[in-house]
Amino acid sequence: MPLVDDIRDGAAWVAAQATHVVVDRDAIDAYAAAFASRGELPGIDADAHVVDGPAELRAAFFLTLDAINFGSGWFPTIRKRAGRSGYFTVALGLRDRFRAHGAWSAAELSELSTAEIAGVLGQDPQHELMALFARSLNDLGARITSDHDGRFLGPVEASGASAVALVEELATWNCFRDVSPYGGRTIPLFKRAQVAASDLALVGAAAFGDLERLTLFADNLIPHVLRLDGILRFEPALVARIEAGELIEHDSPEEVEMRAGAIHVAELIAAARADLTPALVDQTLWTRGGGARYKAVPRPRARSTAY
Repeated sequence: MPLVDDIRDGAAWVAAQATHVVVDRDAIDAYAAAFASRGELPGIDADAHVVDGPAELRAAFFLTLDAINFGSGWFPTIRKRAGRSGYFTVALGLRDRFRAHGAWSAAELSELSTAEIAGVLGQDPQHELMALFARSLNDLGARITSDHDGRFLGPVEASGASAVALVEELATWNCFRDVSPYGGRTIPLFKRAQVAASDLALVGAAAFGDLERLTLFADNLIPHVLRLDGILRFEPALVARIEAGELIEHDSPEEVEMRAGAIHVAELIAAARADLTPALVDQTLWTRGGGARYKAVPRPRARSTAY
């Protein structure tokens, strides 16, 4: 079974027996009907990313960014750019570095230090997230060097125009690993590997014929949006912990149920709306989460390299 179908199967299995985070199936049809059409969905913020220049440069930027597209559990503790979230603080730091000096080579990434990535992002090199970023970028550089002769377009070309194939390759790299235990099973989630495929397609660095097969990119923000929208029902004790600012343990049943529930909701929405894919549902909900209503309520946070 392709990895994306394993993700769907695992998410549906978790959602079917979840007790902490439950999908309100009766609300799905009306919720799906209210979604914007495909043509109205948002794309990539051209101000915060590298969206032009040679395809190799765009591929290098987004593989580098998505290799460190995690840390939401630490974001309240980092130095953020004025008016920007943790994600955009990281993206803008990389954008500025690429504009000033170009991409790191794969060999340079494989040896990148904690201090260097901290400097690029304007962060304290002693912050534990910076060491995790450096480790992930070291792995990315090593894999691009060893498997693709140092070319960031190498994984795209090896995919044979298949987003699923690209995700399956990235999923074997430590820098994109994302699986969780639940009920005696290992549940694949692979948010960032799928985000990378989507990003590369959105900026024209890849032309995939099967993007519709990707799932929702499960993180902590989209379950938060779905809770406030009345689609995911969190048990009261979990809501109290989240709103008190308590960290939710990565790989705990509650965390896995949040992420798997969001994936399954996107599948249900896509089944109800033929013009939407789970990845497009993801774009809409993630963007919605930046609105004042959603920012006014504490979201669940876990310290993890998955998201």
